[in-house]
Amino acid sequence: MDTGADKGREAGASPSDAVEREAGTGPSDAAERETGAGPSDAGALETGAGPSDAGALETGAGPSDSVERDTGARPSEVLGRDTEARPSDAVEREAGARPYDVVLFGATGFVGELTAEYLAGNAPAECRWALAGRNRSGLASLRDRLAARWPHCADLPLVVADADDPDSLRDLAESTRVVATTVGPYVWYGDGLVAACAEAGTDCVDLTGEAEFVDRTYVRHDARARETGARIVHACGFDSVPHDLGAYFTVRQLPEGVPLRVDGFVRAGAAFSGGTFASALTAMGRGREILRAAHERHLYEPRLVGRRARAPLGGPRFSTETGTWALPLPTLDPQIVARSAASLERYGPDFRYRHYASVKTLPMALGGAAAVGASVAAAQLPSVRGWLMERYSAGEGPSAERRARSWFSVRFVGEGGGRRVFTEVSGGDPGYDETAKMLAESALCLAFDPLPKTAGQVTTAVAMGDALTDRLRAAGIRFRVAHRG
Repeated sequence: MDTGADKGREAGASPSDAVEREAGTGPSDAAERETGAGPSDAGALETGAGPSDAGALETGAGPSDSVERDTGARPSEVLGRDTEARPSDAVEREAGARPYDVVLFGATGFVGELTAEYLAGNAPAECRWALAGRNRSGLASLRDRLAARWPHCADLPLVVADADDPDSLRDLAESTRVVATTVGPYVWYGDGLVAACAEAGTDCVDLTGEAEFVDRTYVRHDARARETGARIVHACGFDSVPHDLGAYFTVRQLPEGVPLRVDGFVRAGAAFSGGTFASALTAMGRGREILRAAHERHLYEPRLVGRRARAPLGGPRFSTETGTWALPLPTLDPQIVARSAASLERYGPDFRYRHYASVKTLPMALGGAAAVGASVAAAQLPSVRGWLMERYSAGEGPSAERRARSWFSVRFVGEGGGRRVFTEVSGGDPGYDETAKMLAESALCLAFDPLPKTAGQVTTAVAMGDALTDRLRAAGIRFRVAHRG
């Protein structure tokens, strides 16, 4: 199927040139496959800043499936946070052991270029990083644009690799300590890189909001990643950093050792790119595959013993806490939160999280629900899905002016042990500017910060927790306690 997500694939991007420093010119590979920010989170929850984009709400991450089952993300080895993690025979991570600290794969896509710009302006001087993708000339053109603003990028290394070439992915994974990838839809193009990183003991961060992909990589690659010490951290953009770290931040304001309840309410005003749209439609058109992958993970995943961590879907309701209508969001985010809770005893013996879109008026709520239903129905028809994808080209996205007007806010209500707390995580453009920031800071956090001993497929809260929260706060994303009671 010819979609906006795979346009621009050119032949002859010779992946055998694993590390390429040759400067060159040529058009940017603007159609580099990229997910942007994960399914329609960004384009979507327009709830009070201008005309509603409620039609962009989507449910492609699959029913919170897992929703009522106990999410035993991984038992004792992660609950202890240093059992069977980072084994002594893991790949050495000292400076100089590999050529690079961080490689950005998919650098010429829309969010890839934003992430490259963020790294150019914010990576520490000692960070050895490189641009990677399948089109050498596109990478060289991007390097030239970066060097025009940041002269120190003039000699930035280029790594040629293709998601369809396992040898090039192996070379990429073995060249660096951390890979940050924007190449999606991940269910099509992401598995090979995760496999290469798991084998090489290389940390990997991505922007996926695709539940099917996350579940399949857990079943296929988690065990090997734990053996080699690789940390596979999915959903390091707007899916699902504000929700995962926001729930983590909220839990830390509540008493320990007691049952806890947290609700998250998402509001955003933003536009989306072609890559994001392709990921959303792909997920919405793969309902059976999503359920099958969730079932396989459920069979494979160890169960929690003596604790519970749940993310039930809940129902539509008026939220007195926020003064808005709350629509359940069956995205990947609540599953990620529940897996963090299953892995960390700080979430208490019985943890429940519910995830909502926060909509100001009832008509907007009804319109959003209808639009979601129509989008899901349309995505089931391949011809309609292909036509919709062709409306947007991968590699294109909202202008800088539009992104400057964009925003997001996730409010949390937490209760437990006789206490109640209201918190908020908020920032600017969620799908692109802030997502690029989150991805870059996640990669830098894994590369440079002292962190808990973890390995395998882990969440941002489990792998990076306080360190990533501190980084994002320093970078301008706000975490605050609004009220304690």
